[in-house]
Amino acid sequence: MERRASPPDRTGGAPVSFSKIVCLNQFMFARKIRVEYENNGQLLPCPIKWLDNFSMRGFTNATVFDDTLPIADGLMEIGKNVPLDKLKGAMEDWFRRKSYLAKEASLKIRE
Repeated sequence: MERRASPPDRTGGAPVSFSKIVCLNQFMFARKIRVEYENNGQLLPCPIKWLDNFSMRGFTNATVFDDTLPIADGLMEIGKNVPLDKLKGAMEDWFRRKSYLAKEASLKIRE
């Protein structure tokens, strides 16, 4: 069996082991949250398309939300310093601007 070398780190130094990468991600995205929206009185999981669109919006300069990672419909992993109340408000605003969320609808975010 051929053994493959670990990839070099981004600085061109020694290879970085997979276990170190996994460990870093566990600290960065330490919290798992559920993101749902109300539609005709029902709570539904936000589609991953919405969550991904919000997380990839780097041009808004909202660095407080850099540590957000969509993982499935209605599920995200976030960093420990991401404030849920501000996240909710920013997501509602973004989803309305993108016409994903109706004006009278709201989000529910819970850990």
